[in-house]
Amino acid sequence: MTDRKVPDAGEEDFAAMFAASERQAGRAQRPRFAIGDRVRGTIVSIGQEVAVLELAGGGEGTLETLELRDASGQLTVKTGDALDARVVALGEKQGFVTLRRGAVVGTGGGKAALAEAATTGLPIEGVITGVNKGGFEVDVGGVRAFCPLSQLELRPVDDPPSYVGRRLTFRVTRYEEDRRGTNLVLSRRALLEEEARGRAEETRGKVVVGAVLPGVVTAIKDFGAFVDVGGIEGLLPASEISFDRSTRPQDVLTVGQPVSVQVMRVEKRDDPKRPEQVSFSLKALERDPWQDAVAQFPAGTTVRGQVTRTESFGAFVQLAPGVEGLIHISELGAQKHLRHARDAVKPGDPLDVAVLAIEPDKRRISLGLAGREAGVDDEGRAAAARASGGGQGGKGGMGTLGDLLKGKLPGR
Repeated sequence: MTDRKVPDAGEEDFAAMFAASERQAGRAQRPRFAIGDRVRGTIVSIGQEVAVLELAGGGEGTLETLELRDASGQLTVKTGDALDARVVALGEKQGFVTLRRGAVVGTGGGKAALAEAATTGLPIEGVITGVNKGGFEVDVGGVRAFCPLSQLELRPVDDPPSYVGRRLTFRVTRYEEDRRGTNLVLSRRALLEEEARGRAEETRGKVVVGAVLPGVVTAIKDFGAFVDVGGIEGLLPASEISFDRSTRPQDVLTVGQPVSVQVMRVEKRDDPKRPEQVSFSLKALERDPWQDAVAQFPAGTTVRGQVTRTESFGAFVQLAPGVEGLIHISELGAQKHLRHARDAVKPGDPLDVAVLAIEPDKRRISLGLAGREAGVDDEGRAAAARASGGGQGGKGGMGTLGDLLKGKLPGR
């Protein structure tokens, strides 16, 4: 007969503690959900009536298969696909929930469905029927609701009456029943912000300096345009739209227009709603016109340009989109002393000029008046232009008659 080892009290205590620890760990791994939580899951099975999802972070959810079919009854997803849904009920076991994706109330909804939408956060559908001082009147299945003006879009609405008659999706932010009737307040902006946050999580890793991303213009201002690249919105400054300084954002862009932009700067912020501040560029994706400037405007070329701006030392003249030259104030005065270039020309004026010198590495072109007959040769004129302090930067002195004559003196 084989001897059996009888565990002592210490071993029994250890085994009990280990089993209890495993049970506790199992419970700890199951996430706690609340009704209304938005979750993301991967489809693991699709049945005739119910689909099962494995939820990110643990847990399991069930979703009616009907919500995964299109109008013709065909499935729009397959096993392995990920999707977002909202918790509408909790299971008997922790971590097991019932999910829903679609709107709970349409034109035929009732008050019970409204109450469910208010509790779960599920979207509802409504038709905008009018505009008042504070916002929009909305019909939700025969129930009158109100959406504040600030809660319709992510940005201020420019033309509220244009929304009348449109069927949109909203979230219930207040639902009360009393003797006076139903108080139903809606927000579409809350849904848009949530959708943007979801897209942003997928996009954030792609938003790095130098990356080229597809986007959509969301707003246009005098100082630039805002572009959404997938839940992350950034500024496209007016100066980064084109090499042409005269380009205005509203002349070349429209809201809703798809564009490809390059990320120029990413700055982290403490704002949880917008944790980064991003700047984009369109012109970075274009060929720099200065690459062709030497061949297009060699010294001695005569060209008609347009004055873009005036300074005390001279005027800047656009020769081609993105290529400007400087004509010194001594050229504009016709041997008269000028205090400022605006005394001779103004922005928008056409001007026939001659290229005196070009320095592409410094993005600088010195100009003189075309056909000018003066007692100063081209070398002297170029010296006068350079005396302005360096073309595009505009730094330095105005230049003097002495500067102008230096080009004629021997040994200079």
